[in-house]
Amino acid sequence: MNDSHFSPRLFRFLDELERNNNKAWFEKNKARYIEEVRDPLLGFISDFGPRLRRLSRYITADPRPVGGSMFRIYRDTRFSKDKSPYKTNAGAQFRHARAKDVHSPGYYLHLGSDGAFAAAGIWHPDAASLLDIREAIASGPARWRRLLTAPGMKKSRLQLGGAALKRPPRGIDPEHPFVEDLKRTDFYVWTKLSRKEVCSAKFIDKYAGICRDGLPLMKFLAKALDLKI
Repeated sequence: MNDSHFSPRLFRFLDELERNNNKAWFEKNKARYIEEVRDPLLGFISDFGPRLRRLSRYITADPRPVGGSMFRIYRDTRFSKDKSPYKTNAGAQFRHARAKDVHSPGYYLHLGSDGAFAAAGIWHPDAASLLDIREAIASGPARWRRLLTAPGMKKSRLQLGGAALKRPPRGIDPEHPFVEDLKRTDFYVWTKLSRKEVCSAKFIDKYAGICRDGLPLMKFLAKALDLKI
């Protein structure tokens, strides 16, 4: 018996949605979306809550279908050239309790037609937060080095990801040993996941392990942003 939260049907639905990204197809298959994608992800979020609390009391798992940890399937096309109405991935962010939006420290799970991955950290921090994080790296290179070389990074195959500037930001020493990281505009670590891993009964344990191995970065960011974790 396989007690996994996710099945190949989730990916099959998203693959089909990628080929049929229009309102007529989605409305015809909405019951499938709810059964094969939305509800399994909400169940995962709910069941992950107790494991998350062992890592931090300040990172939340909210299984509400609207306004919780799960991202909506509907795309915001107002400012995008791509007018496709639906995302072809299912995503969840477990963010800090003090966070107001997705641009804050948290854990992320991405399940999509384009692949699956897990991540920990912060994506597109605001200008003030970005300055605080860069200052923490610039003034504490030894701590940043320990974080990057922690055993968990290798264990979970975690690597730094995200966007970066082409040149060092103003005020940053171009000879700083971590100048390449100081160019970053995102600060997160991530690792790829196979569909087989996601559909395994042990996936929730694997994801919890990845989050645990990403905790040093989360603590670093929390300290830089004067947050508890």
